[in-house]
Amino acid sequence: MTEPEPAQREPGPEPDRIPLYGDDAALRRKRMVSGLVGVVLFAAAFGGIAGLIGGQVTGLVVAGIIALPLLYLVSYNARRQVWLEGKTVVVRNWGSRRIDLVTAGRIDLLVSDVRGTRTVSLLVNAAERGKAIKIDLAVYAGTGGRELGILALRRLADALLNNIDANGVVFSELLVAQLRSEARGDAAADRPLYRLASAAPSGKLVQRFTMDAVNRFVATLE
Repeated sequence: MTEPEPAQREPGPEPDRIPLYGDDAALRRKRMVSGLVGVVLFAAAFGGIAGLIGGQVTGLVVAGIIALPLLYLVSYNARRQVWLEGKTVVVRNWGSRRIDLVTAGRIDLLVSDVRGTRTVSLLVNAAERGKAIKIDLAVYAGTGGRELGILALRRLADALLNNIDANGVVFSELLVAQLRSEARGDAAADRPLYRLASAAPSGKLVQRFTMDAVNRFVATLE
């Protein structure tokens, strides 16, 4: 007797909220704990040196001065969440900011390099001064890394396609090329985002690609 074939299921509707960063609560807690341990060790080291020179009070003051801004940064990064709602990107920490990708006034491509780990990001600036959101597209270390999921990349590409003021179509084409590369099963080193990360010069914490450079790179993609 043959088993019945499973019934064909209608694909469900796509979610309205697409996570781009920080959606894993366990990962956020792990990031917070490891960050706190690093802050304690760093502050204790400087406080200990200052204490040997100037006494206990001086050591405690120096440790506190070192620890406070670092604690703020650790807490900020651990709480940070970014997601896409329709064509609007939202970042939430202690408060929240929203930027419409269709009407964004400027979009920059960034590659940051921290201890050999390179992150490819889009920095989206609203028309309002001082309002910007960074979207991490991929993080690479060596020949491996992690990239945004297919749905997130596709939804970003769709939203950017309609942006005229900031040449959004160029960034949309870049993301579409990344999706095609993934669909072909290309290795990480052959994908557009990895090639961009590798093209950034060493020795710079953050490299901002000019619009001309992005245009030339996208023109070479299939």
